[in-house]
Amino acid sequence: MGFRKDFAFGAATAAFQIEGAWDEDGRSRCVWDDYSHTPGKVFGNHNGDTACDHYHRWKEDVALMAQYGIPNYRFSVAWPRVIPGGKGAVNEKGMDFYSRLVDELLAKGITPWMTLFHWDYPSALEDLGGWRNPDSVKWFEDYTDIVTRRLGDRVKKYITFNEPQCFLGLGYAVGAMAPGVQLPLEATVPMCHRVLLSHGAAADVIRRNVRGAEVGYAPCGGPSIPASDDPADVEAARKAYFDIADVSRYIMSVSWWSDPAVLGVYPEKALKQLEKYLPRGWEEDMPRIARPLDFYCQNIYYGSRVRRADNERGYETLEPKVGQTKTACQWMTEPESLYWGPRFLYERYRVPFVISENGMSCHDAVSLDGKVHDPNREDYMHRYLLQFRRAAEDGVDARGYFAWSLLDNFEWNSGYNERFGLVYVDYATQRRIPKDSLAWYSRVIRTNGEDL
Repeated sequence: MGFRKDFAFGAATAAFQIEGAWDEDGRSRCVWDDYSHTPGKVFGNHNGDTACDHYHRWKEDVALMAQYGIPNYRFSVAWPRVIPGGKGAVNEKGMDFYSRLVDELLAKGITPWMTLFHWDYPSALEDLGGWRNPDSVKWFEDYTDIVTRRLGDRVKKYITFNEPQCFLGLGYAVGAMAPGVQLPLEATVPMCHRVLLSHGAAADVIRRNVRGAEVGYAPCGGPSIPASDDPADVEAARKAYFDIADVSRYIMSVSWWSDPAVLGVYPEKALKQLEKYLPRGWEEDMPRIARPLDFYCQNIYYGSRVRRADNERGYETLEPKVGQTKTACQWMTEPESLYWGPRFLYERYRVPFVISENGMSCHDAVSLDGKVHDPNREDYMHRYLLQFRRAAEDGVDARGYFAWSLLDNFEWNSGYNERFGLVYVDYATQRRIPKDSLAWYSRVIRTNGEDL
């Protein structure tokens, strides 16, 4: 059995995290430019001004993928690079960059998977209220129209949004990411609705403009993992994964962001407390939000153990085991999250499933032999892929897996302190050094995971 023959192995990046050239060739500022240039917001006061200089080194990066047999590349378009004002005039130099990148990918036999929004919201639109402004849906719809009309003759696979939990939840509710504000429920709930409505509008635009288009969506969330094989624990974990136990945490939940997009409804439990904050006439928007998906994505890195309990919720989340393995950024390693997450999500939504991000930050360094040896990352990916293959063998319609990330990069408010890449980047010289994990992953791809 194993993975299907057309399973899509790949690697992922995001525009702001790798491109640099933040004020070059007509690109305007985004909220992450503003945030990272604010002292004290990002580790070491790092910023994305240069990042991996991918804007100038994209051919080298594509050549590396081709050399190691990476057949699929998930990347994002920087909205302020192609439409500096967020709306209105197109920046031809910015659009040409992505057109040349797509052409090079196709010439090397690499399928492009385009993410339309990976957090770099144009500052010009944020100044107009951003997602707080009802016009934000039209802004995103128009942006999608421009990008897909220009690139849709060659790009067929699209992801509308990456991790709305993070760019809205951490950016506008918690205030820990750009733009770094803390807004009340009466502001954030309508913003969520507009993002979901923007997703649906974008899906329709993509299908209108692109013959043979495939549309996906990439929220996130740590799966709940049963503490044992006892059916009671399995049911408890399933309930915990989709539950919104504390309605103040609704904005980070899986069900709040996925039920509307796939099932056309908000989770009943949350709606009882949050409906009063939704825009008037929100019910009429639900068919526009729940547009058919060709594939449903999740970014999954870790999960938490759950067991049945005799309490109001019917479950309890267990503390991590003493001494449990962690990544360099202190995330717990839970390989079974790539079994139970896909299983629970597929059982609920019944849409072809893609892991759009998975990987780990390691304490990578260039060794005396000039190479980067990262056995921990190889072991991590091996364990997680074994679990995802198990999910596929148990009935999940698993369609793809994207390693995060192709390159070491600007890791948001961690700056350059974390290295997730399959390729080491020396930021002083911009030299690329393929890590051992890239060669290992290349072998996995060649055998379609049969030798895991």
